Amino acid sequence: MKKLLSIDGGGIRGIIPATILAEIEKRTNRPVASMFDLMAGTSTGGIISLALSRDGGSGVPKYRAKDLVDMYVNRGAEIFSRSFWHGVSSVAGLTEEKYSQCPLEGILKEYFDDVPLGQALSKVLVSSYEIETRTPFFFKSWRDDSKPVLMRDAARATSAAPTYFEPAQFQVAGQKLALIDGGVFVNNPAMSAYSEARRLFPDETAFLIVSLGTGQLTRPIPFEEAKDWGKVQWALPILSVVFDGVCDAVDYQLRQILGEHFFRFQTTLDTANDDMDDASPANLAGLKIEASRILKTQRAEIDQVCQLLTQP
Repeated sequence: MKKLLSIDGGGIRGIIPATILAEIEKRTNRPVASMFDLMAGTSTGGIISLALSRDGGSGVPKYRAKDLVDMYVNRGAEIFSRSFWHGVSSVAGLTEEKYSQCPLEGILKEYFDDVPLGQALSKVLVSSYEIETRTPFFFKSWRDDSKPVLMRDAARATSAAPTYFEPAQFQVAGQKLALIDGGVFVNNPAMSAYSEARRLFPDETAFLIVSLGTGQLTRPIPFEEAKDWGKVQWALPILSVVFDGVCDAVDYQLRQILGEHFFRFQTTLDTANDDMDDASPANLAGLKIEASRILKTQRAEIDQVCQLLTQP
């Protein structure tokens, strides 16, 4: 049986899947990268997948999932910060991206240094979207064109959410690409992971997918407000609608295909704010509560996953 991990996008809400993975690592006493044949991620999920597959030396991952929980808690406010002058010059994010990419790039440099994607300890699939050719783009750690790409560049590209950060631009296989967050077309990359695995392992007949969400949006968009919105008012809400809306269909499809071999860990955001950039102490605490709810309500499923992941 081939085992696949899929992690949704969701900005600071990545603390939720990171917490679940920390629990799985704790129960199995094994690093995530050693238990999955393929790890797929979009945006914040892409950063998690890349970080957990980074070799720290001698085939041992440099980071455990708990380290990434700490990253969101301790560095989240740094990523989603902007100077007074950036706020003024962007007219509070209306005329250009809401945040400078510099803090994010600095943290990615710190966590990934100059390690290329080809050195990942597990096969890693990271989504992005090329805006000049208007085509989906996937970084694939096992492909010759992706192997030389720096992990931090792939992480930067997959997390370049429109309106939040400017697009990433760098060369891949000698071609300069302009890339944005893969969430615009595949915020839940589980089906992409499954499709890719079928190609990678053509003789395999059984697949296990562990799919991790970053929280189901529950905040309504009142009709009386939205009916008069134009481009400016819809800019941020429509992004969250797109990111959230593409996830449910993927879950339904894979449940039909894989049945009991598909596990989805998700929660409604009843306590925490669903904004991708709310890294306030209060919201981080709320996101931790949401993650704890999953660990409690889906405890039996987590037990089952741990058993399956530790089987040969």
